[in-house]
Amino acid sequence: MKIDEILGQNRPVLSFEFFPPKKPESEYILHETVEVLSRFSPDFISVTYGAGGSTKDNTLRWTLDIKEKYGLDVMMHLTCIASSRADIQGIASTLKEHGIRNILALRGDPPQDLPAGAIKDDFHFAYELVECLRDMDGFSIGVAGYPEGHLEAPSLVKDVEYLKKKVDAGAGFVITQIFFDNRYFFDFMDRALAAGVSVPIIPGIMPIVNLGQVQKFTQMCGATVPDPIVRDMDGRDTDDMMKVGVDYAVRQCRQLLDSGAAGLHFYTLNRNHATEQILEEVGSDFTKEGS
Repeated sequence: MKIDEILGQNRPVLSFEFFPPKKPESEYILHETVEVLSRFSPDFISVTYGAGGSTKDNTLRWTLDIKEKYGLDVMMHLTCIASSRADIQGIASTLKEHGIRNILALRGDPPQDLPAGAIKDDFHFAYELVECLRDMDGFSIGVAGYPEGHLEAPSLVKDVEYLKKKVDAGAGFVITQIFFDNRYFFDFMDRALAAGVSVPIIPGIMPIVNLGQVQKFTQMCGATVPDPIVRDMDGRDTDDMMKVGVDYAVRQCRQLLDSGAAGLHFYTLNRNHATEQILEEVGSDFTKEGS
């Protein structure tokens, strides 16, 4: 089912994001995670794409495997910065052949080890990828949004102008980068609405189960971990840190749902325990076991 159609049902959606394991011995962890989280009847699953398509084959394989083995609707991430138009059209055609009609269109970053001459010049911005996929017809296209602004955006105003350009090019929904203070999301929603962005915006959630790991991640994406969370987690052992992170995420999710958010998109990091605990606490909107 297309994500556009799912969002058209006017209820909050639930989705999980996974990344292709780098090592074959880690694949059982992802299988276990998908198996456990599938009991919550997610509306869709997303599978990430490495810089410059560096995980292209594994991303496609996992996208198809999850669809076939678990019967779930899947969205594949697709980056364009180092790809030719023919590359993108070929991948999109393969997805169509296998009944995958959901794509998250991203600019992406070129791999560090890719020679300059090997980088194709067909795409420079995500909206160009959106246009290419739109012209192929039949895809539900999502794009990324940045509640605290993209690292390369000169201002929050310009950042939301770029988002509007992606939506005007054909994107039907937005999934946000992680954030840990809902005020960033609410302010982002206000800016998007003021700019004329009317498509559904799904907030991206990452439970903090390891403070050091999350702080390292946020340095790369520009998100902020609020000082009260840092102080509360500092010096705790692994189990206590996870409990604090889960409790905080539960409050965050409840507030988002109460405010009428389009749903919740969990960045799982290929682990199920924290996300599972959050969903068991959040309640009937997403706890669909046995439904």
